[in-house]
Parts: sequence; C-alpha cells; structure tokens
Amino acid sequence: MQLTFYKYHGTGNDFIIIDNRELKFNPEDSALVAKLCHRRFGIGADGLMLLQSKVGYDFEMIYYNSDGKESSMCGNGGRCIVEFARTLGLVKTTAYFLASDGEHEASVRPAFISLKMNDVSKVELNVDHCYLNTGSPHYVAFVNDVRNFNVFEEGRSIRTNERFKVEGTNVNFVEKQLNDLFVRTYERGVEDETYSCGTGVTAAALVAAIKSVSTGQDYCDIKTLGGDLKVKFVKHDDNSFTDIWLEGSATFVFKGEITI
Repeated sequence: MQLTFYKYHGTGNDFIIIDNRELKFNPEDSALVAKLCHRRFGIGADGLMLLQSKVGYDFEMIYYNSDGKESSMCGNGGRCIVEFARTLGLVKTTAYFLASDGEHEASVRPAFISLKMNDVSKVELNVDHCYLNTGSPHYVAFVNDVRNFNVFEEGRSIRTNERFKVEGTNVNFVEKQLNDLFVRTYERGVEDETYSCGTGVTAAALVAAIKSVSTGQDYCDIKTLGGDLKVKFVKHDDNSFTDIWLEGSATFVFKGEITI
C-alpha cells in the first residue's frame, strides 16, 4: 500500500501527518507507527498524527509518540495539524477540533497558529520542581546554565523514577533570561530531548507566572532549541489558569509517499 504523508514541524518539533478521513491507515499497528517515525529506517519524526472526520468538529486529531503508542495532547502537533487542515480547506480563520484531552479552538493565520489549551486548575508546588498537566503531564524545574545542562540524563532519571516510571512524565528544565524563558524538554514516548514541546513550554510559562518571573502578567515569551513561542494566560489567585493560548509557527516541510 502506498501511503501519502505530510511532514510538518513546530519550532523543530517534527511530525508526520496523515489525512485519514477515509480511514485507510490502521492506527492500531504501533510497530508501523514506530517504524515510520524512526529516523534511520523510516520517515523520521517526534510523532505521528492522523487527521480524521468527527461530527460536530472541523476534524479530530489522533496523536502517537515516536514509540508507536497513542499519547496525550501535543501542543506543537496541535498547531501543525491545524495548519495542515487549513491547506486542505477544512478551516479558514478559526478551527474547532477534538483531541485526546478534549475540545480545542485555534486562531489561524498562514503558518502561524494560536492554539487554545485546556484550563489548568492545579499546580503541585515543591521545593525543587513543580508538577502540572497541560494536556500532558509535566515536571518543571528551574536550573542554571540550561544551554549546557544534561537534559537527556537528568530528564531520563526523573521520567523513570519510582513516581513516574509507569505513566511517565515529560521533564522541562527552565532558565529565566532577560526577556524570556529558555526551555528544554525531555519527552516521554520519544525518550529523548526534543527541539521544542508545546505543552512543555505552556507548563513552564504557567510555573514562571506563579514564581513571578514570566515576561508579563498575562504572557510569557519562550525560547527553545527550535525557535520562539509565546504563551498567553489568565492567572487566578489560587494559582489556577484559564484562557491559555500557545502561539507560534507551524511549518510545512515536505509531502511524500512511502510503501507500507
């Protein structure tokens, strides 16, 4: 079978996207998904997404990590699949779609997507880290000299510790810079550092707001290895957050075919 696919990236977080509205691709074959995402033996990507039809929505987003397993919400993936839907003519200036963590809205400009994230009602505050769910679970720790920090070793150690080894967690290391945050993320399911993580930078921005080190009262500018993002939010006195938006580029890379 010849499979047509599309490659996108959101600030270096890269994805294979398949138009699966006719349900020709079997999403239950996790080995095939992992092979397609493999950077040596496949197309290569941090994850794979299916765009499918869903009554009452512009589309449904189904997301798989590069290990082949269906996963929780991916913020950069959400922005990329909205851009893909725009090129298909499914959405114009706004999008309304369903993902693993529920309904999402997006504001659409060509190659630039603002994605509304779910509200965050609870942030676990600890001495050396914070823990919260922004559609996916995230451990957030502020560190010094994040550019030279050993993200792989430290991130893997936390992701596989007694608390997180079964369900897993994404691990974010953050440093406050003059006008923004620099965020690096170890992602579960990829089991490595990625160039950017949308739900991760969202988590980092909210924690920064609690610590009073965000760029502004209701937004935070973020730098990642793959580029720049912005997170907007409304913070409440109980450290809950509403009206959270993740903004940044969503870039088409190439279209191709592969025999599966």
